[in-house]
Amino acid sequence: MDKTTNQKAWFLVLPVLVLVAFSAVIPLMTVVNYSVQDTFGNNVFFWAGLEWFEQALSSDRLWAAFGRQIMFSAIILTIQIPLGIFVALNMPKKGFWASFCLVVMALPLLIPFNVVGTIWQIFGRVDIGLLGHTLDAMGIDYNYTNDVLDAWITVIVMDVWHWTSLVALLAYAGLQSIPEAYYQAAKIDQASRWKVFRYIELPKMQGVLLIAILLRFMDSFMIYTEPFVVTGGGPGNATTFLSIDLVKMAIGQFDLGPAAAFSIMYFLVILLVSWVFYTVMTNLDKREGF
Repeated sequence: MDKTTNQKAWFLVLPVLVLVAFSAVIPLMTVVNYSVQDTFGNNVFFWAGLEWFEQALSSDRLWAAFGRQIMFSAIILTIQIPLGIFVALNMPKKGFWASFCLVVMALPLLIPFNVVGTIWQIFGRVDIGLLGHTLDAMGIDYNYTNDVLDAWITVIVMDVWHWTSLVALLAYAGLQSIPEAYYQAAKIDQASRWKVFRYIELPKMQGVLLIAILLRFMDSFMIYTEPFVVTGGGPGNATTFLSIDLVKMAIGQFDLGPAAAFSIMYFLVILLVSWVFYTVMTNLDKREGF
């Protein structure tokens, strides 16, 4: 008996494909085009080959920004993942206070990036900001516009305040999926709190924690708006991360070729890390399914 396959469902997907083509594929092809050409204006282009990629790879400026970016992402993950797990473990499991805590935790995630930067820019000012004025009254010399350490601390604390909630909510969702029978069995065996966390809660949170690490890495590695609003990449180039350096190169200096090559390598790094996380998550799901 012949089976007829209905392909009309593709018409429902077609608008999405068109939207993706205009919003992602076409701009990407434009960037690729700029990365292998040079121009002197008047919309006249000359073939440059891999010259801009070689220039970017040999640029001390790029490697310095890359080092700052890696350091920032590492610090963010080191702080936010354990802190998010700790918050999730101490949140109420059910009832009114559980709902209240979930709402409060979600509030920082609803604030736009530029507003977060503006809040902390004002918050840290010595003259009108609550944080800056309080630290100054305590005799602590704090100035994120002139001191490198103060600028880094401000940007890190700002990101922790903004995004730890995401890790906490994902970890909380993982904890909620654990059957109560697991805890009852651990109680019967008189397992310590650490063993309950190590052998019951942590394994059940592995999947959501990998998602949290992936999302936080991608966000922290591509961060632009918040540090740009707060410090402008300063003092000096202390908080000039890859995204800020790329914007300065493309818009400030109008070096379209180097900026395009820079952005493609930037994209490939994020794509590679995302692929590694996806592979790990897939293998984890297969192992759990087995």
